[in-house]
Amino acid sequence: MIRMPMDILEQYPVRKSGKQKQAFRDAVEEYAHWLDYETAVEKGSFGAKNLIIGNPEKAEYLLTAHYDTCARLPFPNLITPCNFWTFLAYQLFVVAVIFAAAGICGGIVYLLSSDGFLAYWTGYLLIWVMLVLMMVGPANRHNANDNTSGVVAVLEMARSLPKNRRDKVCFVLFDLEEAGLLGSASYRKTHKKNTDHQIVLNLDCVGDGDEILMFPTRKLRKDDQKMKRLRSACGSWGEKSISLCERGFSVYPSDQANFPFGVGIAAMRRGKRGILYCSRIHTHKDTNLEITNVNILRASLVSMICSPAAE
Repeated sequence: MIRMPMDILEQYPVRKSGKQKQAFRDAVEEYAHWLDYETAVEKGSFGAKNLIIGNPEKAEYLLTAHYDTCARLPFPNLITPCNFWTFLAYQLFVVAVIFAAAGICGGIVYLLSSDGFLAYWTGYLLIWVMLVLMMVGPANRHNANDNTSGVVAVLEMARSLPKNRRDKVCFVLFDLEEAGLLGSASYRKTHKKNTDHQIVLNLDCVGDGDEILMFPTRKLRKDDQKMKRLRSACGSWGEKSISLCERGFSVYPSDQANFPFGVGIAAMRRGKRGILYCSRIHTHKDTNLEITNVNILRASLVSMICSPAAE
């Protein structure tokens, strides 16, 4: 039984198989019922099962995170959301690695068989196998940041939100984000009318880094009233901070992209050259979940939601 959201890190660290996901959902539902929330498990495309805590029909905000566990990769999934050239360089690096591996294997097959047709199809199929393994391969058993941190933060906010404000918020834990944002896409399709106006605060990898950034969608950036609400959650917390990416290049690949007023929220480190980055995820080094980050997000976002100015 979950007694505190951080218990998930020890009790349900891997949520990859159907059995693991079911055990996790059962534990979270029990915890939510203990907090006097209504819950539902909503089925979506490709077997996705989203866990809903609260009333999605009345909510003004959705607080979300994906709960499925990512596949383990031989190298980190490096994200540099505010630097276009570094972001592009890493994507090209991943593509180059995949094609190089396919080319080497195809070349070996050709040397052994002298069959160009067989060598071509060996390389071609290997490309698709690697792409599939990147999304649905063996579970990365170390996933404190991606995305146990987001799940813990969402549940902490559910625990902390005053009862007289619960109608304003629905908490949703998405399935199959790692397979291509499938769970959130299904949720959006089912709840299109409501999500056309709701602010979706999506927490993904919030546990490792001193600079917590909010990445609003293009449509949200054009809504002055909603942006004003988000700015109210920004500020410094000692050596840590929350800031809003309003101008220039910024992209964070996660579930908020499926919603018109989506906001991706993630913690970043800052390199020696000033580049903000998130690394270690999808590898055995993803072991850091700073409870301070969770507490900062809980305090700032709950305060924003409860503020009279947000009425």
